[in-house]
Amino acid sequence: MKSAISKAVAHAETYVFLSLFNGDFVNSVLSWTAVTRRPIFGSRRMRLELLNRHETRANRKRIQRLMRQMGLVAIYPKPNLSRRNTEHRIYPYLLRDLPITRPNQVWASDITYIRLEGGFVYLTAVMDWYSRRVLSWRLSNTLDISFCVEALEEALQRHGRPEIFNTDQGSQFTGDAFTNVLKEHEIHISMDGKGRALDNVFVERLWRSVKYEDVYLNDYASMKEAKEGLKKYFSFYNEQRFHQGLDGRTPDQVYYNQPTELCAA
Repeated sequence: MKSAISKAVAHAETYVFLSLFNGDFVNSVLSWTAVTRRPIFGSRRMRLELLNRHETRANRKRIQRLMRQMGLVAIYPKPNLSRRNTEHRIYPYLLRDLPITRPNQVWASDITYIRLEGGFVYLTAVMDWYSRRVLSWRLSNTLDISFCVEALEEALQRHGRPEIFNTDQGSQFTGDAFTNVLKEHEIHISMDGKGRALDNVFVERLWRSVKYEDVYLNDYASMKEAKEGLKKYFSFYNEQRFHQGLDGRTPDQVYYNQPTELCAA
């Protein structure tokens, strides 16, 4: 099966050829830019790309219409994955200026989405901040709180407990079903400031790695395919993927305090 990117590139090349053959320069630039150069570009940035780089004027409505016709959609996060519940307690952010010096000092969790052929599924993971190791993860076809609780409970069962657990202020993490598990294990609860994605920066970087190194390359058609693929990817991420921020070591090497030589053995 061709990867999503190879399919998209072939699709774009076809449009480029036909567009140039028909004398439609705007179509050719849109296709090639959206797929092979800047898949994050929406209609606003496409308009600037045409104007500034190719000296071609096209209004935004025309660009939107052409992008719809060509099936071009910018890569961007689906909004409102973690809506707040105003009735839930919000806990303070405990990590500001805190030195993170050891495994199981701080864990963090978040939710992202995975695009399938027929819609979306939602992915949550529990990460150890010090080592960047993914301790557990779950997929769900709804944003029900249960898959977040399941991931948390698995991490606690397999790896003990952290001193601090950090999340955003989404209702999945502020509800009693989640926070009560943390309280039962005497874990300090920390939550990002409102609108401050960088407060959970390492999980945000994980999502980027997952999508660009696995999801966008494999174009999963079903939840079953996604589960099987992500299982392989997280094994690679923990065991084999070297991190510049970990002095060239893998998350497993740092979490389990393994000597670097073991990797080359």
